[in-house]
Order: sequence, then structure tokens, then C-alpha cells
Amino acid sequence: MTEIAAKRSAGRPRVFDRERALTIAMDLFWRHGYEGTSTAQLTAAMGIVAPSLYAAFGSKDQLYLETLAHYQRQHASYFSAALTAATPAKEAIVTLLNGAALQFTSIGHAAGCMVSTANIHSATDNVAIAEATRNARLTAQTAIRKRLELAIDAGELAAQTDASALAAYIAMAIQGMAVQAHDGASLTALERIVELTMQAWPTPDGTN
Repeated sequence: MTEIAAKRSAGRPRVFDRERALTIAMDLFWRHGYEGTSTAQLTAAMGIVAPSLYAAFGSKDQLYLETLAHYQRQHASYFSAALTAATPAKEAIVTLLNGAALQFTSIGHAAGCMVSTANIHSATDNVAIAEATRNARLTAQTAIRKRLELAIDAGELAAQTDASALAAYIAMAIQGMAVQAHDGASLTALERIVELTMQAWPTPDGTN
């Protein structure tokens, strides 16, 4: 490369990597929450200025919503994989819970779950953000309920099984494991919670 070509190359502006920016923002929001993450922190971590952030994402709110979708694509594939597997419902739920335990304690990213532990309480100005994470949790619980309803139809669970209550119980276990992992619980500790959770699984005749 000639000296002139080298100077031209060095002077070229860095191309904005949107996927990388989302990953950085996701990590910050995951660790600190929406309200605990400032625009200054986001721009510093991304290596851009505030106007560039707004040009790319519109607002901090929109950036957060995009990071939620990014999180679900990157870190929540275990969820749908477990529920759509061609296995008995009990096995599917065990796989789901163990998948959550592994994901919540894996190295290389923040502990816990960005959706489960996010924005349970938010300032009035951030109601839309809290609603988005609440809807994500409810959507996950609904998916579990639908899988349980299929199990009832297949005779794996008694007809009188309360699918909604059982789904809420399983979702509660997942959310609880997320909090435990956030507070430092190990994979082994979460796997023990999975074992205890499954002790409540009803038999086909409706007993435990």
C-alpha cells in the first residue's frame, strides 16, 4: 500500500455496526436495567456520540425495545426449542427448566434473564418499557400454557388439570431462577430447583 493509499484508508470513517451496538446495549440494560443505564453509558460503550445513537435507533426507549428482541433471538432459543420438541410434556418442561438454568448461569454474558428480572417497577415516564417486558413474560407463560393444554388433549395430564395455574407455577420457577442466578446461584443450585419444581408435576389421573 502506498503512503497516499494508507492515508486515505486511515481517514475513512468507521462503519457503524448495528448488531454490535445492540449487543453492547443489551449487555448494559441486562446488567443495570433501563433506568439504571444512562445514554452517556450507552454512547461511551458503543464509541459514538448521542446524536449518532438517536439517528440509529430513534430514542433510548426504542433502543431498549430492540435490545429485548435481540436478547430473545440470541439467548432465548432454548425456550421455543423445548416447547416445540416432539417429546412428552413433562420431558419438554424439564428440558425448558434445565435450559433456563444453563442459560442463566452461562459465562460470557450477564447472569439471569433480561426479561424475567427487568423493570418490575418503573417510573411513570417509563410505563411503556415496563409494559413491554411484562408482555414478554406473559407471552412466555402463554406458550407454556398452550403446551400443557396439548398435553391434556393427549391424555398426558388429567382433563381437570388447571393448565393456567400450572403454567404460572412453571413461569414463576423460571423467573425465580433468574433472580437466584442474578444473585450468584450456581448451575448446580438451579438444577436442584428444577428437581423440586418438577415434584409438583401432576400425574395423568390428576394426583401428584
